[in-house]
Amino acid sequence: MILASSDNTIIIFLIVLGVFALIAIIAFIIYKVLHPKLKSDSKPSEEQIASEELNRVLRPIDDKDVARKVTEYKDEEDEDK
Repeated sequence: MILASSDNTIIIFLIVLGVFALIAIIAFIIYKVLHPKLKSDSKPSEEQIASEELNRVLRPIDDKDVARKVTEYKDEEDEDK
């Protein structure tokens, strides 16, 4: 009786081990297939990311008087340097 139960245990262990090995092989194949595609995707440059973020956060000045004052302030600041 004891030998019969140990044979079943070994068979169950081998089945579980085989299932895990199959999952690992499938994951490895998926990684090898998808990894070159992920590397080839072009990533935006830092300048482009910064520009998009500034455009998202900053809003254009609608009031002409305020826009004129900001321009004058920038001109005065350039003259001081």
